[in-house]
Amino acid sequence: MLPFRASSAVLLSVVLALPAFAQPKPADGVLVGPNGMTLYTFDKDTAGSGKSVCNGTCATNWPPFMAAEGDKPAGDFTIVTRDDGKKQWAAKGWPLYYWVKDTKPGDKTGDGVNGAWKTAKP
Repeated sequence: MLPFRASSAVLLSVVLALPAFAQPKPADGVLVGPNGMTLYTFDKDTAGSGKSVCNGTCATNWPPFMAAEGDKPAGDFTIVTRDDGKKQWAAKGWPLYYWVKDTKPGDKTGDGVNGAWKTAKP
């Protein structure tokens, strides 16, 4: 039994050391979410303001990359508060969004939409 307990303790310490959120990662020159889908920034947001201006219908078309309860900022990744009080991830101060018309990982069809949406860069 002792080796099992020692292994359990080691496993628990490794799990506790893991980051609390699924951090965006670079892929093909852009940031992607944990699902591999491209992330975007919105020019009408203000970097570093701590909030998103994309709400309502905007957020239906551009779903926010949400932070889970207990997630903590790390490096270039911070958390902003949405109008509904929910939390959203930001990169270098810019809130991050998916685009509803991207259908598979690698799609970047939202880049340049309305001249205000850009792929999020690492």
